Amino acid sequence: MADAALHVHRYGDPAGAPVVLLHGVTGHGARWRRTAEGYLADRSVLAPDLRGHGRSTHEPPWTVERHVADVLAMMDAEGVDQADFAGHSYGGMIALHLARTAPRRVHRLILLDPAIGLDPAKAAEEARGYLAAPSFADAAEARAHRAEGWSRSPAEAVDDEVAEHLEHGPDGRLRWRFEPAAVVTAYSEMARPHIAPPAGMPTHLVIAAEADLVRPEFVVHLREALGPGLVISEIEAGHMLYLDRPEETGTLLGAWLSGADAGR
Repeated sequence: MADAALHVHRYGDPAGAPVVLLHGVTGHGARWRRTAEGYLADRSVLAPDLRGHGRSTHEPPWTVERHVADVLAMMDAEGVDQADFAGHSYGGMIALHLARTAPRRVHRLILLDPAIGLDPAKAAEEARGYLAAPSFADAAEARAHRAEGWSRSPAEAVDDEVAEHLEHGPDGRLRWRFEPAAVVTAYSEMARPHIAPPAGMPTHLVIAAEADLVRPEFVVHLREALGPGLVISEIEAGHMLYLDRPEETGTLLGAWLSGADAGR
């Protein structure tokens, strides 16, 4: 179906158990490549570019409900009935809503510093920053911009971003490959009240200790909703924890999704 036209990055073993990795706002599925190749090589990894991002359609609507429908349609197109899900930041919020919308399609859920239930004033401030997306004269200028924002990330993560995520705008200048209006919409969506996964769904919340993004009331809600089905970990990293601390985050992700710490 036309609405299912998400660009999908595929990694790992096509015969392995499926896992869907959802990136954060302004991102793209290829950000997961090193994680997938290093720690999920035995899994069939699907990492889509969400609507408004990367090489997927940039057409609206950009609501959470549309993203959920897109990902479910992608799973149908790939012949995947059920998968483990990992979502970072906004991708974590989408994974949560998908788990509530179609719980049968989600086996286990791991949330990497999810952006959900954000303070509306802070979300509005962040959204306004994307009303005019930055542009660059060349790749070197774009790399310097990304390196400044990703000061904790290794150089190879910055190089990957420049190689994968730049495109020429109509004026010939380089821009990151996302629709600014979709990003503004995403920040509005992240200010929605937080929700919890369905009772009984094994869930691992991974908090980036240096980011101060995950709100305490969200953690309380998860504990109340999931009880012993919830695992909580902290990683001493900024919000881009799987890029800032790739070995620690990748090892944790691979171990938990292998079933070492989770089960029905």
